[in-house]
Amino acid sequence: MTANSPGAPLARRLGTFDATAIGLGSMLGAGVFAVFAPAAAAAGSGMLFALVIAGFIAYCNAASSAQLAAVHPASGGTYVYGRERLGHWWGFTAGWGFVVGKTASCAAMALTFAAYAAPGFEKPLAALAVAVLAAVNCVGITRTAALTRILLVVVLLVLTGFAALAYPAAGAGGGHDWLPHGPLGVLQASGLLFFAFAGYARIATLGEEVRDPARTIPRAILLALPIAAVIYALVGLVVLLVLGPHQLAASTAPLADALAVAGQGHLTPVLRVGAAAASLGALLALIAGVGRTGLAMAREGDLPRYLSAVHPRFQVPHRAELTLAVVVIVLVLTTDLRGVIGFSSFGVLVYYAIANASAFTQPPDQRRWPKALNVAGLAGCLLLASTLPTTSVLAGLAVFAIGLGGRLLSRARSA
Repeated sequence: MTANSPGAPLARRLGTFDATAIGLGSMLGAGVFAVFAPAAAAAGSGMLFALVIAGFIAYCNAASSAQLAAVHPASGGTYVYGRERLGHWWGFTAGWGFVVGKTASCAAMALTFAAYAAPGFEKPLAALAVAVLAAVNCVGITRTAALTRILLVVVLLVLTGFAALAYPAAGAGGGHDWLPHGPLGVLQASGLLFFAFAGYARIATLGEEVRDPARTIPRAILLALPIAAVIYALVGLVVLLVLGPHQLAASTAPLADALAVAGQGHLTPVLRVGAAAASLGALLALIAGVGRTGLAMAREGDLPRYLSAVHPRFQVPHRAELTLAVVVIVLVLTTDLRGVIGFSSFGVLVYYAIANASAFTQPPDQRRWPKALNVAGLAGCLLLASTLPTTSVLAGLAVFAIGLGGRLLSRARSA
């Protein structure tokens, strides 16, 4: 078997620290700099309740993913788990939603990075960022992990500095409005905040490149999630206390506005550096995760088998990642997906719903957590999906219909 054959394995080079860093880099993307404004618009000060709900659902999903990854340590994440536990069609549904939705997310994240780094030059800079990060991914997973660590350090320093400088202005924003839109508003805010947590899936998609996966993947997932949750809670509490729910809801740059209220507005450029680094870190992990899921789907014939090649030297799915980079570059040069990727949110919830259903079927000797967590995670995903805007749900259903219809036609022709 050659390294470019469909069955060629990837190299197990990642330890717990690197896998945790990749998960954190995925979760601490540009969302931490922007998600609190729409969350406050939906739930007011009740966004703190929404954060707890989102964190609990994320924990249920993380437990399911960790339990499955320990038994199925291969590239592809829920695509693999769904195939193995529920059947090929369920696996394809998860994989298709992930690949299509996250490809759009790659384009959106690249444009977000460029908007922070060089306003007015977004499209060429976004395309360059995708090309450079794809090249980093193609020279080995250890390079991906090393760059992720660097970007993550920058983000953590910026967020820590923000919290320390802005907190003294706590209370400046006035009183609190806890439930301006009732329970539905809290659920909508939970949906927004949940998507910010969802990056831990990237750890599972790299399952074939982790050393001692049965031990490392669960540890990395369950280390990355609480660290990210604490950071989101800290930053969210500070911006809410400094700006108040109404000013926060109206803000287009809540962290910058909070610094200005605290008399530290001259440090706003530092926030831009942090947001740019966060966007790059999330984009780097997205490219890696989509590439590995694409590899897994190509191995099974659910995507062109050409994409299943593994580089003989660097042992990465280079064709899948380069193809993804080309598609994303075309998207960033021709469209602006930052505001029109609601179907990606829908796809994330379907993806994790299938992960929870898959974990529910595991026998007792494979279980690490009770089935009640799988049920809670599945119910939570369906509940949050039901609160999404109608246009997002319809767009998501259309994307799945195209994928499932295409697979059906492909199978009928090959029969």
